[in-house]
Amino acid sequence: MVFVTGATGILGRVIVLELLKKGKNVRAAKRPASNISEVKHSYTFYTEDPDGFFSKIEWIDVDFDDINSLQDALEGVEEVYHCAAKVSFHPADEKEMYHTNIKGTENLLYACEGSAVKKFLHVSSIAVLDHFNDQGELDEESDFNPKLEHSAYALSKHLSEMEVWRASAEGMNAVIINPGMIIGSGNWGNSSGDIFPTFEKNSFTFSGGSNYVDVRDVAEISVELMEKNRFGERFIIVAEGRRYSELAGQIRSELGLKKARILSDFQLNAGRWANILFGWLIPPLRMITKTNIEAISNLHVVSNQKIKETLDYQFIPVTESIDFHLNNYMNDKKMKP
Repeated sequence: MVFVTGATGILGRVIVLELLKKGKNVRAAKRPASNISEVKHSYTFYTEDPDGFFSKIEWIDVDFDDINSLQDALEGVEEVYHCAAKVSFHPADEKEMYHTNIKGTENLLYACEGSAVKKFLHVSSIAVLDHFNDQGELDEESDFNPKLEHSAYALSKHLSEMEVWRASAEGMNAVIINPGMIIGSGNWGNSSGDIFPTFEKNSFTFSGGSNYVDVRDVAEISVELMEKNRFGERFIIVAEGRRYSELAGQIRSELGLKKARILSDFQLNAGRWANILFGWLIPPLRMITKTNIEAISNLHVVSNQKIKETLDYQFIPVTESIDFHLNNYMNDKKMKP
């Protein structure tokens, strides 16, 4: 039995599907309010037999604050894919993010002790990478630098990684993956599923960029790493870096919208001062922090050489990934009443 946390998320659901395709028995964690029918619908994008695969999932409600709940979920489980996490760059979500990402990981690993779990994969992020190598790239050796200013999300992912490394040092067969920004279908408007709605509704963009990867690549690589027992290591999973203006251009063009304008440094800093003065009164302004401005104004080179060489893997180009998932987004919009 394989247990997947965050199974209703944009990545977790595809890892579940990938495992089912390989004939695995999968127990999938959800919250009582989770919309699993939306997950079932999204499977129509990834397989010709969505109903067949979906019917094989054993769904279970899990409370990550309750060790007994976690131990019950792990009964008979030999492999864990820990995808559950809170992703946000809004200051108002910091407390929830720390609790979910750090304490949730700590409790899950504690519940694994004394269980039948033999393998553990943890989904982290490239947000924890700091030190550049001699080629000016971020790679698997780019350790987190606590002296630098980080987003609460990056800090929470770093500290959750520390919990996994601790468990690894104590004997757990664990592997960590550090994906870039994941492009996928479904869960529109939430977490990584917010890419297309964001570029659609905003007629502006930023000078920086990010490193992207297709959800299908992340799921396939995750399962393969576990099958090959690549424990005690971390692997960066990115296809390529792209500027926000490039993605905005492709997405908005296909949606029939005008080109997005790039906000200048002056405009961003003006927004930051507005946040300082009026953020208490206008909640959206609270997003315009120094850390967030730096993040959207830069594009770092992130190396994917290790995973490409380890698995002889070829990534889906970002342009193709955008085309595929944007088409799904547009079709779903048409279906809305």
